[in-house]
Amino acid sequence: MEHGYTNSTVGDGALVVKCYQGPDAAVRLRTEARFLRRLRRRLPVPRLHAVTDTSVSMAYVPGVHGQDLLDDGHPVEVLAECGRALARLHRMGFVHGDYGPQNMLFDPETFEAVAILDWEWAHPGRPVEDLAWCEWIVRAHHPEHVPHLRHFFEAYAGPVPSWEERHASMLTRCRNLLEFAARWEPGGEGEKLWRQRIDDTADWVA
Repeated sequence: MEHGYTNSTVGDGALVVKCYQGPDAAVRLRTEARFLRRLRRRLPVPRLHAVTDTSVSMAYVPGVHGQDLLDDGHPVEVLAECGRALARLHRMGFVHGDYGPQNMLFDPETFEAVAILDWEWAHPGRPVEDLAWCEWIVRAHHPEHVPHLRHFFEAYAGPVPSWEERHASMLTRCRNLLEFAARWEPGGEGEKLWRQRIDDTADWVA
């Protein structure tokens, strides 16, 4: 889908270069760079190498994407580690803004998170934003693993908002992404996709 992603990323096995696309690209670039610096040695994040007006360069981190491990039949391990890593972030008072297995790399042997990626939406916020969005990712893209979400919440080991609050947060994030897509390409495929996702999300029940 054109404009389906907010960045383009290329790597050579040593460095990964991320260029930002769409509305507010410069703001999102600065946000990512700031959080990579702030969280270094506090969370598993890539080491920042260089920042330009249009890109952020990071050290390559070997690992397997969480969504691939879900597809390979490891939902319990992946979702539990998502919960543990998220608890560490929230204790610092921040939210990731696009949290879930799609933005995490894991050691395929131990299932330990080796990198949390894509910090362009990070900000001080309420934990429900990340808790709900990780759940949304599973419900939207890996519905067969919805029963395993309990491992995510149990490993988080903190207060879990009600389904009603999580559901409302999912819809808010979807509407924000609809607005983003509409600013980028009014009437385009991205806008159509997020309208459909809002309808689908609204129909979900606990």
